[in-house]
Amino acid sequence: MELAHSLLLNEEAYNQLGEVQKAEFIFDWLRYLEKLLVATSRSDVKEKQKTLVEQLLSLLNSSPGPPTRKLLAKNLALLYSIGDTFSVYETIDKCNELIRSKDDSPSYLPTKLAAVVCLGSLYKKLGRILGNTFTDTVGNILKAMKSAESQGRYEIMLSLQNILNGLGAAATPCHRDVYKAARSCLTDRSMAVRCAAAKCLLELQNEAVFMWSTDLDSVATLCFKSFEGSNYDVRISVSKLLGTVLAKAIIAKHPGAAASRQSTRRVSLEEVLELLGTGFLRGSSGFLRASGDMLKGTSSVSRDVRVGVTQAYVVFISTLGGAWLEKNFAAFLSHILSLVSQSHPKATQTQIDAVCSRRCVSFILRATVGGLLGEKAQIAAAKDICQAVWKLKKVMDAVMSDGNLETRLGSADVAASQHMLVCALQELGNLIHSLGTTAAPLLQDSSAGILDNVISVTLHPSISVRLAAAWCLHCIAVALPSYLTPLLDRCLERLTVLKSSPEAVTGFSFAVAALLGAVKHCPLGIPHGKGKIIMALAEDLLCSAAQNSRLSAQRTQAGWLLIAALMTLGPAFVGHHLARVLLLWKCVFPVSPEDLESEKSRGDSFTWQVTLEGRAGALCAIKSFVAHCGDLLTEEVIQHLVPPLPCAVDLLTQLSSILKTYGSPLKTPSVVYRQRLYELLILLSPETYEGNLSAILKELTADLTALDIQVAASTFLLPPLCHQDDLLILSPLLQETDHRFIEEQLLLGSGIACGSLEYDPYSIYEKDVEGDSVPKPLPPTLSVTSSAVKLFGVVCAHVGEAQRLLVLEQLLDSIKHTKGARQQVVQLHVVSAVSSFLKYVAGSKGHLGPEEVRRPVLALVMGALESPNPLLRCAAAEAWARLAQVVDDGVFTAALAQVSFDKLKSARDAVTRTGHSLALGSLHRYLGGISSQHLNSCVGILYTLSQDSTSPDVQTWALHSLSLIIDSAGPLYYTHAEPTLSLIIMLLLNVPPTHAEVHQSLGRSLNALITTLGPELQGNSTSVSTLRSSCLLGCAVMQDNPDCLVQAQAISCLQQLHMFAPRHVNLSSLVSCLCVNLCSPYLLLRRAVLACLRQLVQREAAEVSEHAVMLAKNSREELTLDANIREVGLEGALLTLLDKETDRKLCHDIKETLNHMLTSMAVDKLSFWLKLCKDVLAASADFAAVTCVDTMQEEEGDRGDDASVLTSRSDGRPYPFTNPRWATRVFAAECVCRIITQCENAHSAHFDVALAQDLKKKDSRNDFLVLHLADLIRMAFMAATDHSDQLRLSGLETLLVVIRRFATIPEPEFPGHVILEQYQANVGAALRPAFTSETPPDVTAKACQVCSAWIASGVVSDLNDIRRVHQLLVASLTKIQVGKEALSHLYNESASTMEILAVLKAWAEVYIIAVERHKNHRQPLKTPACSEEGVGNGSISPDGLLDLVHADLGTLSRLWLAALQDFALLTLPSEFASQLPVEGGAFYTAETSENAKLHYYNSWALILHATALWLTGTGFVVADPDEGAPHLSRPVTPTSMCQGSSSGPTVKSPEDVYTERFHLILGISVKFLCSLRSDATMESITACLHALQALLDVPWPRSKIGSDQDLGIELLNVLHRVILTRESPSIQLASLEVVRQIICAAQEHVKEKRRSAEVDDGAAEKETLPEFGEGKDTGGLVPGKSLVFATLELCVCILVRQLPGLNPKLTGSPGVKATKPQMLSEDGSRLVSAALVILSELPAVCSPEGSISILPTILYLTIGVLRETAVKLPGGQLSSTVAASLQALKGILASPMARAEKSHTAWTDLLRSALTTILDCWDPVDGTHQELDEVSLLTAITVFILSTSPEVTTIPCLQKRCIEKFKATLEIKDPMVQIKTYQLLLSIFQYPNPAVSYPYIYSLVSSIVEKLQEIDRRKPEETTELQIFQEGIKVLEALVAVAEEQHRSQLVACLLPILISFLLDENALGSATSIMRNLHDFALQNLMQIGPQYSSVFKSVMASSPALKARLEAAIKGNQETVKVKTPTSKHTNNSGKSSSIQLKTNFL
Repeated sequence: MELAHSLLLNEEAYNQLGEVQKAEFIFDWLRYLEKLLVATSRSDVKEKQKTLVEQLLSLLNSSPGPPTRKLLAKNLALLYSIGDTFSVYETIDKCNELIRSKDDSPSYLPTKLAAVVCLGSLYKKLGRILGNTFTDTVGNILKAMKSAESQGRYEIMLSLQNILNGLGAAATPCHRDVYKAARSCLTDRSMAVRCAAAKCLLELQNEAVFMWSTDLDSVATLCFKSFEGSNYDVRISVSKLLGTVLAKAIIAKHPGAAASRQSTRRVSLEEVLELLGTGFLRGSSGFLRASGDMLKGTSSVSRDVRVGVTQAYVVFISTLGGAWLEKNFAAFLSHILSLVSQSHPKATQTQIDAVCSRRCVSFILRATVGGLLGEKAQIAAAKDICQAVWKLKKVMDAVMSDGNLETRLGSADVAASQHMLVCALQELGNLIHSLGTTAAPLLQDSSAGILDNVISVTLHPSISVRLAAAWCLHCIAVALPSYLTPLLDRCLERLTVLKSSPEAVTGFSFAVAALLGAVKHCPLGIPHGKGKIIMALAEDLLCSAAQNSRLSAQRTQAGWLLIAALMTLGPAFVGHHLARVLLLWKCVFPVSPEDLESEKSRGDSFTWQVTLEGRAGALCAIKSFVAHCGDLLTEEVIQHLVPPLPCAVDLLTQLSSILKTYGSPLKTPSVVYRQRLYELLILLSPETYEGNLSAILKELTADLTALDIQVAASTFLLPPLCHQDDLLILSPLLQETDHRFIEEQLLLGSGIACGSLEYDPYSIYEKDVEGDSVPKPLPPTLSVTSSAVKLFGVVCAHVGEAQRLLVLEQLLDSIKHTKGARQQVVQLHVVSAVSSFLKYVAGSKGHLGPEEVRRPVLALVMGALESPNPLLRCAAAEAWARLAQVVDDGVFTAALAQVSFDKLKSARDAVTRTGHSLALGSLHRYLGGISSQHLNSCVGILYTLSQDSTSPDVQTWALHSLSLIIDSAGPLYYTHAEPTLSLIIMLLLNVPPTHAEVHQSLGRSLNALITTLGPELQGNSTSVSTLRSSCLLGCAVMQDNPDCLVQAQAISCLQQLHMFAPRHVNLSSLVSCLCVNLCSPYLLLRRAVLACLRQLVQREAAEVSEHAVMLAKNSREELTLDANIREVGLEGALLTLLDKETDRKLCHDIKETLNHMLTSMAVDKLSFWLKLCKDVLAASADFAAVTCVDTMQEEEGDRGDDASVLTSRSDGRPYPFTNPRWATRVFAAECVCRIITQCENAHSAHFDVALAQDLKKKDSRNDFLVLHLADLIRMAFMAATDHSDQLRLSGLETLLVVIRRFATIPEPEFPGHVILEQYQANVGAALRPAFTSETPPDVTAKACQVCSAWIASGVVSDLNDIRRVHQLLVASLTKIQVGKEALSHLYNESASTMEILAVLKAWAEVYIIAVERHKNHRQPLKTPACSEEGVGNGSISPDGLLDLVHADLGTLSRLWLAALQDFALLTLPSEFASQLPVEGGAFYTAETSENAKLHYYNSWALILHATALWLTGTGFVVADPDEGAPHLSRPVTPTSMCQGSSSGPTVKSPEDVYTERFHLILGISVKFLCSLRSDATMESITACLHALQALLDVPWPRSKIGSDQDLGIELLNVLHRVILTRESPSIQLASLEVVRQIICAAQEHVKEKRRSAEVDDGAAEKETLPEFGEGKDTGGLVPGKSLVFATLELCVCILVRQLPGLNPKLTGSPGVKATKPQMLSEDGSRLVSAALVILSELPAVCSPEGSISILPTILYLTIGVLRETAVKLPGGQLSSTVAASLQALKGILASPMARAEKSHTAWTDLLRSALTTILDCWDPVDGTHQELDEVSLLTAITVFILSTSPEVTTIPCLQKRCIEKFKATLEIKDPMVQIKTYQLLLSIFQYPNPAVSYPYIYSLVSSIVEKLQEIDRRKPEETTELQIFQEGIKVLEALVAVAEEQHRSQLVACLLPILISFLLDENALGSATSIMRNLHDFALQNLMQIGPQYSSVFKSVMASSPALKARLEAAIKGNQETVKVKTPTSKHTNNSGKSSSIQLKTNFL
């Protein structure tokens, strides 16, 4: 292929190739040439132009295929537009010659077509340059058209379109001729030609004025004709033409002079609508009213014309636009509704017609009102519609009240208005449904009176209208949940009052059922009591049905309908009424067969009608129960359900005889009864009715083969039985399109009605399958068939094999015995049933039965495989494969395949060939690769079939089958990959574009092939790269195909290629293709585009976005997008699309795509993303707020960020998003939260103002979130104050995120303030509306959370400012105090639970924060004076917040305790259910406990923490717990928890109350902590641990824990689990804190017992005291019973986790193994330190014996930590863990147990061993020296020496080693080590016990003195040496003080010379360094002190050494001199400086 990449065609390479490769080569060259010509310089092109033109023209003669000719033409035109144009005329002549040629052979056709295409392309590109040649050309082409076949006509039309496009107005002379030609093509028998003609005319109308003026009528008639017999594509093209022309007629400004000759009559809107209406009502017979059919009144308009006109209406309005529609809505509405009014009986003459016409009208309204208008305009439209409903109702009322003068007139008028009302009501419902809560103002507007109008129409005489009104109420309730309960009440009340009006009974029961169906869409639900009312009413209706025969049918239906709808509310509601429902169910059927017999003999046709209606209703109610309340279906309930079933089946078998007796009135009721019974049986498991299986099967067989079935409704029966993928090869109608709603009627065929609500009123409460639209049940005759088919599958699989065989043979016979159309219907039903049976057996892994059973099945399926109905063939192929799957026998499968092979080889007709080719594909799909030889033969046969160009159908099916085989064969297919690929490419290049379905199948095969090759496609070998380039070539051909579904295939192929071989897919061209199709009118193409985009942006979002913007900037004309990529980027375009799109899957993909883009790009393009979100949300602030937003854009535009290419330029356009819907705005608000989250993981400057401003200054392209804080707040504010509740929730969530993230960021310009402070007004304003009375509880609950977060964040420091938000919480506290009874009755009780708990949780958070601040403030302040000043400044005193809360604390504490008590009850295991209070708790009712649990789970933790703080704050000393109880409707003091009702209100002692509260808090905590679920939040765990800490902070609870050892152990075990299962350091630290408190409690308890024992036995002997503490007198600790053991376990767990070296099992040796010491993380150090603190406390909890057992462990761990973490740190510091372990050692060594007589000796031994261990740390292990910190080890030794009793350390061997360590350390050169060593020695030397200190003094003094003398000789240079000297001197001075009298003189004599040697005389003093001077000062000062102290020694030394004396005197004199010299200048300053410096130095230690 590389050879094809040159400017000129490489002819020698070309000539060496075979035929197929030649075509590929040419196509590849042309593709390359197209890119190359644009890139090559003009001069180079001109140079080669002649050769190139020759080469291109020679290709014309080589019969190029369709894609090649298109490219060839493009290149020719491009070449002339870049190079010279003088030879262009020759080229045109050449083409014209080719067209004129008389050669009509098929081989010459491609050349002619290519010439036509070239002409079109040349004129399009060069246009008017070609001057006057065009008249000849057009004439020539039109002449050629007369003899052309369909392909020719198709290409000529498209070519003329291009010529007109290029020439523009210059082509006027030919307009009429082209118009004539196109007219004839518009009704061509080839659909593709019709589409092409429509495109041509669409181009023509741009210039040809006559089309939308004088010839308007005939254009319209022509289009109507074109719709007849059209397909979907034709309808889309022609409706676009018709709509555009009509819109043009209205808006066109007629050109002046040119048109003055023609009649310039403006066409009015009325005329245009009249024209469209004529098409809708009369179809293409147009204005010749007297055509035969019309006179007879038989013909109704064909459905395809009506659907086509419907689409034209939509195009017409969309072209005129939303603003136009808004102005003219009233006129438009009345016209559209009049289409189904009685003045045009044609549209509604039969019910089937009426239903279809109504669908069309609904579609027009939905597509225009729903699609074009913004929310404001939609509200206005809703008012107009409501007005229309009101007018129609008034007319109706007038007729009804007119007495019965002329009843016939009445019924006609009822019919007249009914269809208009249905359409109006459904649109009103849809409108309000889509507006959601933004429709609130509409319903509050009393002048519109929407609710009154809709409710009054519920009484309309027509059942369709009543149902539509009920559905409209359903929509209102879903959109505005706050209206659900009031509407329900109102309807129930009307139903009760008007019980005697038949219309009211049905109308209002429909309404109630519809409203109950809405409950599942409203999370807040309805009050529980409504279930009771509805149930009672239903029972009443059923019981009173018999009283009045006029009402009995209606009341029966209404009663069962209410019960069936009630079932949808689920088990919580139904559970209470189940017994009554089952009773009614039992009563509705006779008890025994005899009763049924006697029933038959009684009654008349009317009573039977009522009976059947009632029984069908009961079946429906039970079906609804089984479907919605699965949890209640226990064995027991099933036992009650089953008994009536046999009787129901008996009645089924009797129906036909009853029908015979009573005639046709029973026909519909009996069908409905059948259907209901079948539906119920499908839901139940076959075991429940196994006794009746054979009877049911018999009935089903009769149903399926009944003689009176007229219509073959294959389109609704078969699709569920075919494979989804196979449906693609059938009619495109089966595919999803935007017009599915109206296209469905064409699919079903003429005799069948579309689904509509009146066919099955019971479906009004069901959720619609297709989303939110009206349920559309099919007529009962059809739905009974589909239920029968489904049930047949189940029943047939469960009967005995003999009967199964019998039934199958019977079915087979029934087909043979019928003829003609009847046979088709029976065959259809039978095959459906058998398919359903095979599907069921395959699904349940069952067996078919013996060989005989296979025969009839095979015969049935085989017959269907050759049926003329393609759908039936499709279903049969599926059944064929299922049969093989069920039989599961290789031989059988092979035989099946062989049958198909033989048929395919012999058969010539398309039907057999299509059926059997698909059968082969299906076999492979279900059974994988059958065998390689089969694979070869299949592939061979399918290759041949797919090249059969005489029948496109055969090609389509064969290729589809091939794609299935490729898919299922997987790797086995590799050998066939190349030939298959070249076959696909060859067909793609040669199949005419008019056969789109073949191309679609080719696309599927290519897709399957790419998937199968998979990652292989990345390879570099030549074979792989050939495959890859062929795949890309195939994709390129498909991308150019005019058919949208083929383009969709191309996109998904490229998507696969991009997944497997991303480097080889050209991203920019792919992205441009995606952007162009983003707004395609074809749903499947849009889906493909988004699926592909979603995949691309996961890897390379930034590139995709850039390519899109580049494309938008470069392209001039291709992007006629609604989505404005140029201004808002691809992201903005996707947001716009999201706003318009209605398809669920597509919207989901758009959101996913945007999320991926946001995740990868939001941080880099921050301004751009925030601006997008802001533009969307700003639209919500007010729809008219465009102006203010524009000013903001101006400011932002000046910043010049990198997204400036995308920011909108104000070129007079409004900003990008016009009135986005609320759902889009909610998504934008969610995006803002996501952006904040993304920034959290990015640069820290996003949350640091100063840093962000700096970086922004350095490079203006930098952009940080904190700089956009104003925007974030503004967006949150706009969202939080919107009409839409969902948006308010998102806005509050955004506000919460902003507060949490930005609360702590300081404001650099105002130190001491935070950045959020300036926005407090906005926050307050955003929160206030959420606390109004009509706000729904979920919004208030969210707002409470924001309030508490705002107060807790500490942003606002002024008490008055806090009060504003605090006031909101106070108000809600007042509101909730009335308890659960008095809160709003609009929603379910659990909603008020949610609100109450949210308020309590918010207060809890505020209280916790207040207490914390109070604590933190109290600790640092020692003096009261400081706090006084603080308050004086007007800032908040830390107690201010606490004072605010204090006011309400009494109430709060009561409510908190009540909530905790509720929570405790709710979390009890199910076996205690019987003990729970009957009426529920303080804040929940018993019925709603399940829903309430969730809300308790969300809030209990903070409430628990707050309650614990409150209890400890009051120290468990509280006044009367009942105080203030009257506030509550029932006192919810926790004391009511355990009161028996009989005992009366016993007053408990405070002690009991405390104990209860204590156990409540402890119990909840332990229950939660001991079974942590994976979804337990960090917040809950932390709060729970903090609550325990608070609890144990005060003495009383500590004494409870201390005295109850089991409780302590339990708690420790739970905490141990928490530590094991939660990695978070903060949680582990909090747990350790609780452990420490538990140990303290135990210590206090032991101390208390010892003290009281001593007091009691004061006189007795000490020895006889019992042992307190653990270990008693044996020292044994029992695991599980010992507090100490549990604590040790927990501490070891923590320590070993941080320092694995401590675990002897890990290190492999019991001793101390040397490892390199390590530094722990900060968290790790904290944990280890906390564990050590706990360890050191343990001995105090033990008895002396107990302490001996645990001491080795504690010492091992403490010393282990020391050893593991003794790292050398700079400056001689100790690491925090070492410090902690030394502290712990000190604590352990000082323990009284070491002194206690019982344990003294053991302790001494153990402590000696510990000291030895520490000493051993120094010794090199395995010859390697360790890098431990000497200072840490020495300090440890010192701690031992100083803290233990002398006998531990004074034994010679240990003492010697200790002294050696000190000696060795003194020798270390590191000055810091020396300083520390001196300090340690100082403390040892000063130890009062000489036995300890003297040995050290003797051994070490001499070396210290030497060191000091050495310093003297060296003359110190550094401050560290100065410090060493000072420390050394201190040690000697201490010695002098300690020494005995006789030795003192010697010591002083040593000390003086050293000190004096550092003195300087006056000369030296001047020139000395600062260090020498400091030394001098220090020495002098010390001498001045020693002199007077030891004067005698001092004098004697001076006397004996004159030199010293002289030096001392000189120094003193010099000192005085310097002082004198400096005195005059600055006496004051110097002195103070001098003395202070000396003081500092001396106070060093």
